[in-house]
Amino acid sequence: METLINPNLAYLLLVLGSTFLMMALVTPGTHVLEGGAILLLIAAGYLVFRLGFNPWALLVLVLSLVPFVYASRKARREFFLAISLLGVIAGSVYLFPGSGWIPAVNPILAVVVASLSTGFVWLVVRKGIQAHDRPPLQDLETLVGKTGTAKTAVNEAGTVQVASELWSARSAQPLLAGTRVRIVGREGLTLVVERDERPS
Repeated sequence: METLINPNLAYLLLVLGSTFLMMALVTPGTHVLEGGAILLLIAAGYLVFRLGFNPWALLVLVLSLVPFVYASRKARREFFLAISLLGVIAGSVYLFPGSGWIPAVNPILAVVVASLSTGFVWLVVRKGIQAHDRPPLQDLETLVGKTGTAKTAVNEAGTVQVASELWSARSAQPLLAGTRVRIVGREGLTLVVERDERPS
């Protein structure tokens, strides 16, 4: 068991747990990422408790998040991402007490792992922000009056296709799959439809 009390292993668990945690914040609700983050961080916490840590290195790691967050939202992001990456590497190699200025964590391991994890998380965060800021394909306010096709039978519930999107729908009268429908209302994300009697 004592062979597992290793700064390099503790560092890997800490980085993986932090990466899982950041991914869980960007894409919440999967429970896989959250569970993985908790298990990895508990294991890393145990090793950190056994090994001890340098408070100033932990402060450097925390402060390196500031340029990372700034890089994900502003122009000249590569410059701030580089500053964040350098902070993560510097804080990582000296996180655990070594002998003098010789780091306890292998510097090559820290550079490779920090570069990969920072780049991966940055890419995921950027894509998440872009998806959040992208305008919706369908403006919900303009759906009423449009026509589509019932993809399933529609009565109390069903599915219709409007343009290239599938929507939950309901109708006062039963409609067969394939029926041309017109949207007459909306209740949240459920469309209220009726048979479209107008000529095509």
